Amino acid sequence: MTSSPQTGAHSLTSIETRYSWTVALAVLATLGFSFGGPWIATVGLTSLATDLGGARSVPALGVSLAWLGTALGGVVMGPVAQRYGIRLTTLLGAVMIATGLSVSTLGGRWWLWIGHGLFIGVLGNGGINAPLYVYVSCWFDRRRGSALALISSGTYVAGALWPPIFERGIALFGWQATMLAYGLAASLMIIVIVVIFFGKPPEQLEQGGGSPGPVDGGLVLGWDRRVVFLLLWIAAVLCCIPMAMPQSHIVALCTDLGITRAYGAAMLSMMLGVAFISRQFWGLLSDRFGGLVTVLACSFLQMIAMVAFSRTQDEAGLFAVSAFYGLGFSGIIPAYALVIRALFPPLEAAWRLPMVLASVQAGMAFGSWTAGLLYDHFGFYAPAFAAGIGFNLLNLVVIGILVAQQRRAARQQGLAAARQAARGSRRDRRLLPQRAMSDG
Repeated sequence: MTSSPQTGAHSLTSIETRYSWTVALAVLATLGFSFGGPWIATVGLTSLATDLGGARSVPALGVSLAWLGTALGGVVMGPVAQRYGIRLTTLLGAVMIATGLSVSTLGGRWWLWIGHGLFIGVLGNGGINAPLYVYVSCWFDRRRGSALALISSGTYVAGALWPPIFERGIALFGWQATMLAYGLAASLMIIVIVVIFFGKPPEQLEQGGGSPGPVDGGLVLGWDRRVVFLLLWIAAVLCCIPMAMPQSHIVALCTDLGITRAYGAAMLSMMLGVAFISRQFWGLLSDRFGGLVTVLACSFLQMIAMVAFSRTQDEAGLFAVSAFYGLGFSGIIPAYALVIRALFPPLEAAWRLPMVLASVQAGMAFGSWTAGLLYDHFGFYAPAFAAGIGFNLLNLVVIGILVAQQRRAARQQGLAAARQAARGSRRDRRLLPQRAMSDG
């Protein structure tokens, strides 16, 4: 493979270069801007609810549709990016995010849902998020888990950076003006990043690359590959339903408890800031112990945090629980991406990885909307948190089964390798006298 000004001289043993990390940082910044838009509706949830009829499920559904649209769009745009290039889908996504935020300000719940679901979700982040996971994975092999952990923190960069700014913007100018201003600024920044930094990656999926994984048609973890993929898809949905609830409703929860919206936005920023930092730790851990073990550990910590949220109502306690929650859930999504690249052939990454990310975002969408729906029915958030804990328990069961099967398959492979080595040793001992006679 020839080097280029962007990739530099490649090592004989690794495709990674310094420029690989430059690309990863550029992708992180892109996702930090692209995922900022939906946070406006999250921070201004009570204001949007008041202007759109009073039900919190209305703006909550808008945020959910943005996640769900991102999921559906990623499945479609992943192969499109592979065929026509990452620049096309990302530039289109940037323009669509600005369009979606503009449409959302036209007035009425349907404009909000169309703007967030179709334009911000399907055509916007759908063309940016999943294709960029595949794109960055083609720049790394040795530290792929760390790189995926870094770029997947783009949503948390957005959540940590923008909510306090959006809170001030909504308080001073209203949520409509905040959406319009942010849409224009974010789209322009993404376009500049894409033009400067996004080049051709060193590993080409259509060539198979050098990534580990079974051959096409082979078993995965000793099971039919379709069964393993289905279990991963289900597990991703189950863990991301509770993941979305505190992120989407922490600000509204604070206002219910008499805590100002500014403090609620600060809790959200701290939650996602801790998630950004701790996600880098989880990336290193997944490089060492694998993605499935990382998902299991993070999901367990997330469940503990959900229990704490359901039992905490004071300001200091909610700040502490928010920080712990950020530590717990932060490693889950990049670990799923690493599992897909480790267990399945590289050629399948362009559709398997977007499918799993689609399940992640579908779970986030359902969790955000369900929490708002349960609040509207009961008048408080405890039932929503209880439902989230139940989904989290189911996720632990599914991932626990996969981890157990992974260890069982590893033991079977080790025994098979030992038996093969023993047969080879016996064969060598039988041939030794013949070789001695021949030498004589």
